[in-house]
Amino acid sequence: MKVLLINGSPRKNGNTFTALNEAAEQLKKNGIDSEIVWIGNKAVRGCIACNVCKTKGNCRCAFDEDICNEVIAKMETSDALIVGSPVYWGQPNGSVLSLIQRMAYAAGAHFQGKPAAAVCCCRRGGATAAFQTLQMPFQMLNMPIVTSQYWNIAYGRAEAESAQDTEGMQTMRTLANNMAFMLKKFATGTAEVEAKEPWQPMNFVR
Repeated sequence: MKVLLINGSPRKNGNTFTALNEAAEQLKKNGIDSEIVWIGNKAVRGCIACNVCKTKGNCRCAFDEDICNEVIAKMETSDALIVGSPVYWGQPNGSVLSLIQRMAYAAGAHFQGKPAAAVCCCRRGGATAAFQTLQMPFQMLNMPIVTSQYWNIAYGRAEAESAQDTEGMQTMRTLANNMAFMLKKFATGTAEVEAKEPWQPMNFVR
């Protein structure tokens, strides 16, 4: 079993990485493989609703000049997902939001039924709003959300300062333990996912 962790910070080894790495190390102790993917500090294109991905049906974004399709490929072979982001103006980093939105739209089939969690790091405030924003796509993709002992938040300003947030780091370890538990339960259980009803879209503007 493998968990894909996305570092949505432009700083490769900053506080977001520190939090995700704490979770990755704890996953390892539980016998779960993991990979942390850094989105980098280059531009990540936003979705333009061109629908080429739907027309082709290949679970790939039409725009291939950034990291999106590379991460989609990694998600195909992963069993769970953790997305981490710093908090900017009470919101996740815009680049990681663009990435997740394009991945979810183009390749939602590779997300269905896979456990997911969000992680946010901030200096002071706005983390709960950013945390909630990151989790919203998971709920639309039928992804079981993995919880911890508290919201998955770590505090710090200077690079890797979040390592000093003892409760935050414990929260990451508890998240990893819960993720490992859920993955193992899914792997050994007998329950089958029920077939979904056909989508019934409803627009109130006629």
